[in-house]
Amino acid sequence: MRLRSIVLCALALVAVLVPFARAQTQKDRLTVDLFLDWEMVAAPQISPDGRQVVYTRRWADKVNDKYEDEIWIVDADGGRNRFLAKGAQAVWSPDSKRVAYVAQGQPAGSQVFVRWTDAPGETQLTRLERAPSNLAWSPDGRHLAFNMLVPAAPGLSVKMPARPAGAKWVDAPRVVDRLNYRSDGSGWRPDGFTHVFVISDEGGAARQLTDGDYQHGAPEWSADSRTVFFSAIRKPDAEYLRNDSEVYAVDLQGGAVRQLTDRKGPDNNPRVSPDGKLIAYTGNDQNDNTYNVTRLYVMNADGSNKRALTEAFDRSPSNVTWDERGLGLYFTAEDRGSQNLWYVTTGGALTQETRGAQILSISSISRDGLLVGTRSTPDRPADLFSIRRRGRVDNFTPPMAEPKQLTNVNGDLLEGRRLGQVEEVWYDSVGMAGPKCTASDSSPAEPKASDCAKTRVQGWVVKPPDFDPSKKYPLLLYIHGGPHSMYGVGFNFEFQNHAAEGYVVLYANPRGSTGYGQAFGNAINNAYPGQDYDDLMRGVDEVVKRGYIDERNLFVTGGSGGGVLTTWIVGHTDRFAAAVAMKPVVNWFSFVGTTDSSDWYYNFKRLPWEDPEEHARRSPITYVGNVKTPTMILTGDIDLRTPLEQTEQFYRALKLRKVPTAMVRLADEYHGFNADFTLRHPSNRVAQILFLRAWFDRYRRK
Repeated sequence: MRLRSIVLCALALVAVLVPFARAQTQKDRLTVDLFLDWEMVAAPQISPDGRQVVYTRRWADKVNDKYEDEIWIVDADGGRNRFLAKGAQAVWSPDSKRVAYVAQGQPAGSQVFVRWTDAPGETQLTRLERAPSNLAWSPDGRHLAFNMLVPAAPGLSVKMPARPAGAKWVDAPRVVDRLNYRSDGSGWRPDGFTHVFVISDEGGAARQLTDGDYQHGAPEWSADSRTVFFSAIRKPDAEYLRNDSEVYAVDLQGGAVRQLTDRKGPDNNPRVSPDGKLIAYTGNDQNDNTYNVTRLYVMNADGSNKRALTEAFDRSPSNVTWDERGLGLYFTAEDRGSQNLWYVTTGGALTQETRGAQILSISSISRDGLLVGTRSTPDRPADLFSIRRRGRVDNFTPPMAEPKQLTNVNGDLLEGRRLGQVEEVWYDSVGMAGPKCTASDSSPAEPKASDCAKTRVQGWVVKPPDFDPSKKYPLLLYIHGGPHSMYGVGFNFEFQNHAAEGYVVLYANPRGSTGYGQAFGNAINNAYPGQDYDDLMRGVDEVVKRGYIDERNLFVTGGSGGGVLTTWIVGHTDRFAAAVAMKPVVNWFSFVGTTDSSDWYYNFKRLPWEDPEEHARRSPITYVGNVKTPTMILTGDIDLRTPLEQTEQFYRALKLRKVPTAMVRLADEYHGFNADFTLRHPSNRVAQILFLRAWFDRYRRK
């Protein structure tokens, strides 16, 4: 009896202490509720004199369930970090005394404002009907150029009878006759094209510099402030699908638009050298690939003497910025999960300036050569950094100093939190098929011509903070979208949160991913899904054989392209205890007719009705009869990139087969609900994480 009392008392004590201990433990973990206090930084701009940096700081308004953007300013040495104004897209005037930006204004909507940094108050320059973007000061400081949507004349119109006095008719019919779309997947844009405008620095009416059925890119000024350069793409029908853009120029005073590039293929992102004599741009030749490595080119300001600077570099340059003397260009490039800084001279000499496991982006440079951007590592979310060369030497290029961190916006939230260790893994998968085997051996992920029996794949494992290799953990395979994109080594809030809840998270870059060269990225051309499935399954095998995974509790999820592969996986294996497919495409035939982006016509090189057998063979719904895995489908209810009808098809099919399923529709959310800078409502991000894990917990095998 006494022993029984002791046991009962001990059990009672455990019942009290376990919740207490868990509550104590949660304080040192990255819990999901912290996302509502998480802040993000973007678009840092160094003043031309190199003294201050303005940047966008985004935070969650928990009361109204939306994001707010603010402009903050910090000294170039990281001191005096302070609020400047509500708004975003801040850019410095050439004299470093004013900042132009976009914010809500009068009478309504987004407007252009200017603020002096040494005086209170702000001036609203515009009264626009539609939102401006991509602000750019002229070098003389007298004008601002920007992009804005211009409604197009309807291709078909009718004259309706006059409405009776006081009549309340429904809105007029909307005529759609163009295949235009918003690049963020937020919806169709059949009613206009983005054009280039200019406005005086003192305000007044904005003047339109371009016209026609073209989508125009960000404006770039000539050194003498007389000309605006930009890229543009003609969008109707077949030309739009081929993505054939060119670089153009137009005079500030108006007149004919001059075309500077003329090859078949995309030419984008013109960047004018400090002396105005050269224009750098990125592009590639047109072909039937779904993925191409872009090259960095340079030409004279009149369009003559075009030449490639990175012809032999098997990575795509991004964040291109001229150095302060116009002798070469800085850029970043994805490479095997990291993104680092590179430099190329106008003669084509290429050097890598930074190294290491980091995601580094640059956004501007001062007149004395100070670069600023954002930097993230596996255990640090993105913050502002600066970097410059060690000294100034004319006869050779000195190395870069170490990046200096300027902000720590989430330091308070991470204080005392134990994060999961991120471990890099490489493993062998099946060989690449056909001529893709002849890829150069410029990285461990690219096969030699003589070694096509296997393909090297890179991935990462995030372990729980209290990881014990003698224990068994559930494994969560998380698949990226795109499919042409890259998982990197930057901090990932969601992965760390799943690890904090006891999951081992595996994420990998199967073939088709960027950052591994042309052949690896284009390996899924006309073969998607395909061997990327093998790459993911080999990754699971690699982690399982390490001995700390509970093979009864394997889970899989992914969004967009990752949703495609999740639905493909459950149709080809039943090794997973549960799956969550987010915003998937399950039927390529119907997808072509409903998505707002039809680029993937060329995934198969033929339209669905021209080759229905191949489209059916690559559609996950074709294999729904094999599915045994409990599968949730989770999609934003206004997603037009991977429309909700795709989710409904798979949900209905699973229901008819009596496979456990659920459909979760995130209210008022487009395609980017798990991309934090395109997310509309912070609560939807928390809901996505919690619903995903709730589904796995439901089917977790004890």
